Amino acid sequence: MTAPDYDAIVLGAGAAGLMCAATAGQRGRRVLLLDHADQVGKKILISGGGRCNFTNIHAVPDRFLSANPHFAKSALARYTPADFVALVDAHGIAWHEKTLGQLFCDGSAKAIVAMLLDEAAKGGVDVRCGEPLREVAHADGLFRVAFGDRRFTARNLVLATGGPSIPKMGATGFAYDLARQFGLKVVEPRPALVPLTLGGDDLLFRELSGVATPVEARAGKAAFREAALFTHRGLSGPAILQISSYWRHGEPVTIDFAPDAAPGWLVAAKRARPRATLAAALGSALPDRLAQVLAERLALPGEMGAQTDRKLADAEAALRRWTFRPNGTEGFAKAEVTVGGIATAGLSSQTMMAKSLPGLYAVGEAVDVTGWLGGYNFQWAWASGYAAGQAL
Repeated sequence: MTAPDYDAIVLGAGAAGLMCAATAGQRGRRVLLLDHADQVGKKILISGGGRCNFTNIHAVPDRFLSANPHFAKSALARYTPADFVALVDAHGIAWHEKTLGQLFCDGSAKAIVAMLLDEAAKGGVDVRCGEPLREVAHADGLFRVAFGDRRFTARNLVLATGGPSIPKMGATGFAYDLARQFGLKVVEPRPALVPLTLGGDDLLFRELSGVATPVEARAGKAAFREAALFTHRGLSGPAILQISSYWRHGEPVTIDFAPDAAPGWLVAAKRARPRATLAAALGSALPDRLAQVLAERLALPGEMGAQTDRKLADAEAALRRWTFRPNGTEGFAKAEVTVGGIATAGLSSQTMMAKSLPGLYAVGEAVDVTGWLGGYNFQWAWASGYAAGQAL
């Protein structure tokens, strides 16, 4: 039998693929890293407004969505946010913590890509970009990959090509096609961390485009307290992006517009300013344009002093559970990540290897594990890539 060209071929030079290739290379494996894009780490470069929100110090398993909520535990436990921070520190990259445990580079995301390439170089990884992946096959214990006009072989193959979110960056569902080709099941992918669109009775709120306010947003049992932003198409902002991962078409989204207000605050506002209008009272806690629209919908004209305590209590209850019925999302084009992907039931949580085909691995966003907004998905990329790299 002809000896393989490499010990492992990693398809996809994003966060997970780079981490996997570097880890395996530094363990003495001969690794080929391939990507159809003209440069590595394109999504890393645009993340966090170009500063790369590279992890979250609160990256625990219950902040990840998957058909199997336990699957991510092993990898996340064996490569933690502290481990990645240690790597960043070792490369002299300055960073800072923003809200809610989010860690960002002080400078450019380019530093993270350069760090990963440096780690790959330490492991002697052969990195090749800018050619189409034309064919992937498996026979006689070897994987064969046609990349441009070259053909390569290896005993191990890692699927690290991500999901279809942000197609303008070259993202596709290629990993799912390969997974199905090799007999793995795929959980139906859908856009996640994505703005929601409004129609029907909610169209009025689209006129508030550009208005943002702190809220608590709910979809099903999930709730997030962050900012919501009205857009010309519907709802966005951190709270909405978080909720979108849990939201299903046809379900309502409820918004608490006064998450920090004390119970009975509208009645108290009437006592304090009986001649004020409801819009003016709401304007003390909300942006003026939003206060005006909500007051119109609540339909309590005249001065606050003319309203009964009961009506004001009912208005407060409505503000705390304002129901929107989104008619969809802005799709994969605006989604930061993908919910769904290669089914975890077919993978080892220890090694990320396919149970039915030894030598085949899947890591990162291609797998049915999706984190919250704020660095969680990068941590899954590092952890799953490391797990596979240690197993190769």
